[in-house]
Amino acid sequence: MKLRALLVVLAAGCATPAGEAEYRARAEAAVKSAFAGGDPVILARVLKQDDAQRLCSEHRDSPPAAIAGSMMAAQRAAIAYPASGRLMGDWRQGKRIAEDTGGMRFGDKPGPPNGGNCYACHQLARAEIVHGTLGPSLLGYGKAHGAGEAAQREAYERIYSPQAFTACSAMPRFGHNGVLTPDQVAHLVALLLDPASEVNR
Repeated sequence: MKLRALLVVLAAGCATPAGEAEYRARAEAAVKSAFAGGDPVILARVLKQDDAQRLCSEHRDSPPAAIAGSMMAAQRAAIAYPASGRLMGDWRQGKRIAEDTGGMRFGDKPGPPNGGNCYACHQLARAEIVHGTLGPSLLGYGKAHGAGEAAQREAYERIYSPQAFTACSAMPRFGHNGVLTPDQVAHLVALLLDPASEVNR
């Protein structure tokens, strides 16, 4: 509430370029102080956008085709793959990752690996009635796409960095931002593609 009040007061004084610069500086200082004492990696991401975030902000998540194309190409070029070379892991581990809501909170201390919290946006099992709808239902994903090498690569890359396919996608860049490891992403690929997975039953 204090931060909101400060921003409202500051907004009144930014009618001139000098006022706008002061507003931005004071707003950034307020945001930085609000995150004091937490994970410095998350703070750095809050205060400094990477190129993709900056371009999405500048174009209100709808960049021109040429810019979108270069953004997607850059994101694809930055995808890292599991050291094992296997893009499909164990669907049971993928299920645990998808259901896990832990990690990436600013005050978290180092501990267990992050979860994917996939149910916040997707339906992954018929029995699960509590799920988000920001993303599509993924029921039957493997039945529709198969489990071959091309399907594995596409699923892996879409989870690792969805902006490699859709510039300014609302889906988090799980691998690109280090939320999930390449091996965790491979387990989620198995959850989507393995015929034995609850996604495909």
